[in-house]
Amino acid sequence: MSMELPGLQTWIVFYLISFVVLLWAAFLSAQGMMLWVSLMLIIVIVGVNFYVVFTQIKLQSSRKKMQYELTQDFVRGDKMEVDDQQKH
Repeated sequence: MSMELPGLQTWIVFYLISFVVLLWAAFLSAQGMMLWVSLMLIIVIVGVNFYVVFTQIKLQSSRKKMQYELTQDFVRGDKMEVDDQQKH
């Protein structure tokens, strides 16, 4: 299954920002201060990443379904529709 990734630069920036936030949360928890903030950051980042991936999978599925519906009656090659008009 191949999945097209529109806007690869957007994905790279999104995951770089996610990585920086997770590093900051790890730094806060390692220092022993603001543990609730670091835990909240981790929960938010993991939740946002899960939501984004889930919506991309749903979008890809709907595109594939629409493509199938548009092309299901398309005939190629030897099975082309026969012209029913009389030949002169």
